[in-house]
Amino acid sequence: MPELPEVETIVRALKAGGREGPPAVGRVLAGGQVLWERTLATPAAAQFSQRLRGQTLADASRRGKFIQLSLTRDTLLFHLRMSGDLRVETTTTDEGTPRPLAAHDRLLLLFDDGIRLVLNDPRKFGRAWLVTDPNEVLSGLGPEPLDSAFTAANLAARLKGRQRAIKTLLLDQTVVAGLGNIYTDEALHLAKIHPLTPAAALTVLEIEHLWLSIRSVLQEGIQSNGASIDWVYRGGDFQNHFRAYGRKGQPCPVCGTMIERILVGQRGTHFCPICQPPHR
Repeated sequence: MPELPEVETIVRALKAGGREGPPAVGRVLAGGQVLWERTLATPAAAQFSQRLRGQTLADASRRGKFIQLSLTRDTLLFHLRMSGDLRVETTTTDEGTPRPLAAHDRLLLLFDDGIRLVLNDPRKFGRAWLVTDPNEVLSGLGPEPLDSAFTAANLAARLKGRQRAIKTLLLDQTVVAGLGNIYTDEALHLAKIHPLTPAAALTVLEIEHLWLSIRSVLQEGIQSNGASIDWVYRGGDFQNHFRAYGRKGQPCPVCGTMIERILVGQRGTHFCPICQPPHR
């Protein structure tokens, strides 16, 4: 699943363009097309194209794992879920023939200059919302972990008295927005905290280390353009720098002990049994 660094990478490409396509921001919409009706949560698919027509894509930003496209009157939100990805491309090839759609394309934004923005989603879990107020969708999200307002004290307050495993809480988007399985495993390894540790059992110093580790691994991920694994490829290489995630049976980069895998809240979880001992 694309997490904060992968989504941030996509947003930056939408604004500035890149090797995968031209920028989308600043273009005027001619309409849209819904190819898989369940992809569009709201409005009804029949209203989508007409409502987009004539609006300018003024900006692209990120909130947690959501991509937020600010239009003239509305906001279009995407959540890529397990396998979604966005690409920007011309509607015609270099030879002037219509560019065919790819397998698993689910939704199109059509601009008035021959450019289109495409949501591709093999597993069909991705969703889009066209709304007048983005808070209709985003209001329940926790703080942004890279914002200056998200301090160690803020994290401590959100964990105070919580008996759930720290891994489970960090995946809860109402606690902190943007973390998923990859960066949670990486942050816990860097902070030397066992993923099953009850949040309430963490000391002030452990929470401060965790806060620093969360910010560190997310910043590393963004600098690497995210991780290129599973379904989604964005040209990132953070997967080459994983400390724990996906490394079951491989040596811990700190102590050399083999990384282990357990289930925490039904999520595969990777950790070092020496660097991250069970809490006592």
